[in-house]
Amino acid sequence: MKRRSLIFGAAATLALAACGNDDDSGSSSGGTTKVNFGYIGDYNGTSLLAVANDQKLWAKHGLEASTKVFTNGPLQVTALNAGDLDFGYIGPGAIWLPASGKAKIVALNSLGNADRVIAQAGITDLSQLKGKKVGVPEGTSGDMILTLALKKAGLTSNDIQRVPMEAATIVSAFSSGQIDAAGIWYPLLNNIKTKKPDLVELAKDADFASEVSFPTAFVASNDAASGDKATKVPQVLREAMDYRKANPDQTVKLVAAMLKQDEAAVKADAANSEMLDSKTIDGYNTDGTAEKWFKGLGDYFVGAGKLKENPDPKTYYLGEAFSKAAQ
Repeated sequence: MKRRSLIFGAAATLALAACGNDDDSGSSSGGTTKVNFGYIGDYNGTSLLAVANDQKLWAKHGLEASTKVFTNGPLQVTALNAGDLDFGYIGPGAIWLPASGKAKIVALNSLGNADRVIAQAGITDLSQLKGKKVGVPEGTSGDMILTLALKKAGLTSNDIQRVPMEAATIVSAFSSGQIDAAGIWYPLLNNIKTKKPDLVELAKDADFASEVSFPTAFVASNDAASGDKATKVPQVLREAMDYRKANPDQTVKLVAAMLKQDEAAVKADAANSEMLDSKTIDGYNTDGTAEKWFKGLGDYFVGAGKLKENPDPKTYYLGEAFSKAAQ
């Protein structure tokens, strides 16, 4: 369930620098369409790609996929606009980017509850963040949960010492005591807990469920959002979603293998979110639930200064096309 004008001002090489090693999948036989796909190395961001690789869904739908791991969603959107990616994965904190025209959302993925505002031992209330040094990955769901939490406490970003930093840097900075608090998410939070087991969780996504939902999603560049790829990729994602729903334990094994992580840790990470299958998403598209989520997020982003106005979700969410991919 994390994350910018500074991001977009960076060169395309910044996005590539955040990438890990290529993980190629799919068939290279004649007639296939190549697709470059970004993801984040956690269960939310990796599970469908791991399934697609294992079940050979890329080749089934005439695709040859090359995947790259990123540290957050905004960097992937930067890469989309630089032409280095066709598709990527973002958390709820980065939904403002497609809403502002930087990409198109091609599929929902899950409802997150992985984000937290954490503090060093001794800080027991959100109001105590006033004047404190707080790390935040700009434009991510960590930024989002922090903004919501501050508002709940009657504070704003001006009341804290806001320190923008990469999520991985927050892990080391909090662990070494360089910052007093942070907006961050699982599974990175587990890494912090190994060194700071007495940290305090001051806020979580579920605290704000009545105000806003936290959907994760897959996005496409504006160029890739039409044409052959825009039809084939949703077909792959739909099949992978349904496999994930029917085979949760096996999906955990596939993600653990792809990320080279312990299966128990991956299973715990998966428990932080509600995974969606294709039929459920189709229902949310039909009854207006998905549009309601995006309108709610749009209101939040306007209030947070990310958007000047809240656009019609139909301008950036291709839910109808996702549902038609089943036909």
